[in-house]
Amino acid sequence: MPTTRRDAIAAFGVFAAGQAMLSDAVAQENNPAANVADRSSTIRISRMQATWVGPAVYLKIETNHGVIGWGEVKGVDPRVAKPLAESLFEIIDGENPTRIEHLWQKLYRAHRDIRGGPFLVHTMAGIDLALWDIAGKLWNTPVYRLLGGPTRDKIRVYHTPQAVKIPPGGPYDHSGTPAEVEKIVASIRAAREKVGPTGAVMFDAHCAIPPAMLIQVAAQLKPSDLLFIEEPAVPGNIEVFRRLKEKIAIPLAAGERDRTIWEFLPYLQHRVLDVLQPDCCHGGGITPMRKVAILGEAYQTPLAPHCTAGFLGIAGSLHVVSAIPLFLIHEFYPENAGFNKAGITRMEWKLDKDGYIGLPQGPGLGVVVDEKKLAEEAKKPQSYKWPGAKLKDGSISDY
Repeated sequence: MPTTRRDAIAAFGVFAAGQAMLSDAVAQENNPAANVADRSSTIRISRMQATWVGPAVYLKIETNHGVIGWGEVKGVDPRVAKPLAESLFEIIDGENPTRIEHLWQKLYRAHRDIRGGPFLVHTMAGIDLALWDIAGKLWNTPVYRLLGGPTRDKIRVYHTPQAVKIPPGGPYDHSGTPAEVEKIVASIRAAREKVGPTGAVMFDAHCAIPPAMLIQVAAQLKPSDLLFIEEPAVPGNIEVFRRLKEKIAIPLAAGERDRTIWEFLPYLQHRVLDVLQPDCCHGGGITPMRKVAILGEAYQTPLAPHCTAGFLGIAGSLHVVSAIPLFLIHEFYPENAGFNKAGITRMEWKLDKDGYIGLPQGPGLGVVVDEKKLAEEAKKPQSYKWPGAKLKDGSISDY
């Protein structure tokens, strides 16, 4: 027992400290902020299977926890993409699949002479999609929740009765004839008549209309006739885009052939595009596509993603636009067998009367893969033919 006031104060101090430690221990046990250990830290990538069917290579990435992710490689020769994916797997084998940004950087920077370019970045997109699919499934949530949560309730898409895109025809010589110009203008006006004044009409120049002719076509239209002109010029020379922007009052859009934030940046710096069109499967996946959206946000430039993929690529792109602030409209061909081979993958979606679909379902990408159907299709002979275009005189044309 304490005999003096000083002893009593000292004894009380010891008691109070003990009580504080006990209370703190109890509080920490129940405090969410004190329980932030990464419960997924033991998950590891254990295997990958690459399967070539039609225009795509399907990637199945497995983990030691039994969580599986799927992705697809599109837009490049699958005879090259399949072995390249298998080679790239050596870089991520045994890694934690939830370190998605880290693994994207590891793949992209793995070889100083190969970084960038379509074959590497398109193939990386398939891997990136599969990693996001794993992360969403691991935490039982749609991928867009991992990207910051939804910024909208529904997604505007085309083609629908309210929104159509006109193909260019062609390819064309370096200056158009009156008949050629009028044919394009007439198709645009017919589409406008079909969707009415509240609908959207887009014209895809597809790099098939040389600058001089595109200026001729645009001169016959009002700026409000089109939502935008897509791919007005071949990427690579910003001065061509500057020339077109000076002469054309209609909004310009591009980006399906630009694969990183570094390729998109000059368009914004030189103010030559009004709409950015990254493709999730062409540009390295969900990880870099979101960065393009952020870059566009800094310049008040919305996204209208290009998307000629199967459901895995479609879903990845839809998850991105579900979670970004500046978005215009999304390309959507769920029933085009040339892009999306029927029966292999399945994604829930429903088009409403106004031309919108709901946010993608989860967990993960929200896409179901029929592995039996995939294996059956893979046993069939597969082929790939290089495309190309020529002018009437036999010279090579852009398209």
